[in-house]
Amino acid sequence: MIISVTGANGHVGINLCDTLSQQGHTVRALSHDHDSGLKRIGVEIIKGDLLNKDSLRNLIHGSDVVFHLAAKISITGDRDGSVEQINVHGTKNAAEIAMKAGVKRFIHFSSIHAFHHGPTDQLLDENQPLVGPKAFSYDRSKAEGERIIIEAVKNGLNAVILSPTAIIGPMDFEPSLMGKALLQIYYHQIPSLVPGGYNWVDVRDVVKAAISAISKGSTGEKYLLAGHYHKLTEVAQLIQKHTGSKTVRIVSPFWLAKTGLPFITAYSKITGVEPLYTSESLQILMKSNKNISHSKASQELDFNPRSLDETIRDSFEWFRQNGYIRSTSKS
Repeated sequence: MIISVTGANGHVGINLCDTLSQQGHTVRALSHDHDSGLKRIGVEIIKGDLLNKDSLRNLIHGSDVVFHLAAKISITGDRDGSVEQINVHGTKNAAEIAMKAGVKRFIHFSSIHAFHHGPTDQLLDENQPLVGPKAFSYDRSKAEGERIIIEAVKNGLNAVILSPTAIIGPMDFEPSLMGKALLQIYYHQIPSLVPGGYNWVDVRDVVKAAISAISKGSTGEKYLLAGHYHKLTEVAQLIQKHTGSKTVRIVSPFWLAKTGLPFITAYSKITGVEPLYTSESLQILMKSNKNISHSKASQELDFNPRSLDETIRDSFEWFRQNGYIRSTSKS
């Protein structure tokens, strides 16, 4: 099959392109920046972005399947409007062009952030309502992207929606926002942890389910690709276990972390360096749901999330082999 991928140079995109290529598919990858990971894979790279309809037409024309992964992730709001432009208008462009091109299957990557998370101790599944206009910019944009795809299905697009949780795992070349967080814990760049946690899922399991969705996903259906909930302290312990490097053990209450926000924000603005954490990221850790269901994806897409222990082990082995961390000494 001829398969086109937007957001191909991201963490999921590179893993997906690599797997599809190994399976013998012809892969076209849309990319607008440095694509060292993609060049190693050897797929056809088409320069462009979601807001350039000509490049989207070049990507999608003649394709059997389109994976729409491209999105702008933000934990700092949407100051320049690019989150909405890419996640909403870009999604609309991709869906419209795919429909006109007559693609057989369109697989849209949404996010767990598109859903309301409360009450956080009750089951969150595909029936949970999407967030509204008062949500964070990124969450709101992903919810609106879903609504666009659902409307496109009504007009004839053969689409499936996938909603992963926090994705980590090997082949994280950039690295991703989550990959950077793991490395910050490893390098003690985060002075202390906070009591919260998140649902973590392995990129390889996400990719497997996404490819399964080509033939097994039901048109117009949503699938949550959730892994396992773990506290940040547990993540740090696993990093120490698999690297032999002591990680930060101090846990600060949320109120104390919040007091540092003005200083972190000011430093970020002065230096241009991404903040270690923001009000949004603290809220996510405080209020993330501990009981996210992946039963629908398991039943219909053969989704079987591996343990976080295995994911952390393989992630840091890949980081070590590719020069992101110093040599490890296991203990």
